[in-house]
Amino acid sequence: MPGRRSLFVLMAMAFGFAFLYLPILAMVVYSFNASRLVTVWDSANSPTLAWYVELFHNAPIMDSARLSFRIAATNATGAVILGTLAAFALERYRRFRGRALFGLLTTAPMVLPEVITGLSLLLLFVALEQAVGWPGGRGATTITIAHITFSMAYVVVVIQARLATVDRSLEEAAMDLGARPWKVFVVITLPLIMPAIASGWVLAFILSWDDLVITSFVSGPSSTTLPQLVFSKVRLGVSPDINALATILVLIVTVCVVTAGTYLVRLERRRLRDAQAALGAAP
Repeated sequence: MPGRRSLFVLMAMAFGFAFLYLPILAMVVYSFNASRLVTVWDSANSPTLAWYVELFHNAPIMDSARLSFRIAATNATGAVILGTLAAFALERYRRFRGRALFGLLTTAPMVLPEVITGLSLLLLFVALEQAVGWPGGRGATTITIAHITFSMAYVVVVIQARLATVDRSLEEAAMDLGARPWKVFVVITLPLIMPAIASGWVLAFILSWDDLVITSFVSGPSSTTLPQLVFSKVRLGVSPDINALATILVLIVTVCVVTAGTYLVRLERRRLRDAQAALGAAP
């Protein structure tokens, strides 16, 4: 009976991984296809790197990729700064007036449909432009503000969960020794929550890079992000250079995930070694 159960679990895992990753593997393989038809393999001339060369000579795709990277990096940095402050307020100051409403408004973008968020932000930008003349149309600035609005909610959840596990006695000991609150935050609290901050930054970056619905509401004709460009190409028919682009993105994400995972594992091991050394040195 235990053997049958383990066999069933292995088969279910194999089916799940195949369902998730076989399409990605097929896309990677077809990025080296010499045929202009995405679903027809040209066995005579394949494999080829022609679509990768054509991709890097495709000015609209490269411009959209640079714009998406700039918006995603700015969004991730802004979301981490605001999210860290909001998470610190929610976790450390539990009895200020309006805390429940503040927490609700902070995490509301996580559950609101993206269509509603995008439409409300569009109406806000239009009203602001009519009232004060800013922003002057929709573009990279409005996209960045919109992305910070919804990605900050995810950052708050990640960092608040980390703050809940931080040992408050370390902060109290530092304050007993004369450190001011800002110095305690910079020297003690910030290094302890740095893995959560890094995770929140990466999460906000990916959410911004991947967003299509909200971006469609708040973007202008001169600010086409990479997801918008890919979506428009897919509607008109997938070209092989899109497979090459997707393969490069998969490679970049894989390298980033492996690097971040390795760094966090080493950081945790070093923390455990330091803790064991401290316990061994204690009288």
